[in-house]
Amino acid sequence: MKPLHERLLHVPQVGRVTWLGVRPEHGAAMLAQQDVELLAGRGIYGDIAARSKAGHGRQVTLLQEEHLAVLAGLTGALEVRPEQLRRNVVVAGINLLALAKLRFAIGETVLEGSGHCAPCQKMDDTLGAGGFQATRGHGGITARVLRGGTIRIGDPVQVVDHG
Repeated sequence: MKPLHERLLHVPQVGRVTWLGVRPEHGAAMLAQQDVELLAGRGIYGDIAARSKAGHGRQVTLLQEEHLAVLAGLTGALEVRPEQLRRNVVVAGINLLALAKLRFAIGETVLEGSGHCAPCQKMDDTLGAGGFQATRGHGGITARVLRGGTIRIGDPVQVVDHG
């Protein structure tokens, strides 16, 4: 049997990108995209986070697609859409929490998970009363861009090394 630290590093699943979006300004609506350009050390071209201080840990935000149905159930909504949660990249088929401290590839890019993406007060506004509490534990992860390039809907998401 492998020790726990080795099992935490082994992520055999390969996910895929199902949605992409950018926030051109603070508070602005998310703009859905078919592809986005990641800038090493900055974030997504055209997203407000890419204009922040270089090297910060919240350059790209990622959300687990499978959690959208959970959030709908927790809030009583018929559906929860990716743009409501204000994350840049939605992925399916791989556990994002497993990537929170690992290096992973999305298409031709390489990112490094920098932590959990906590919900903000806007969740009560967009998801209704209790939206903030429902999103706790389902807010996805944040990441830094180590190698830039283009990512597209349908691109694979997989661990590349253990940093």
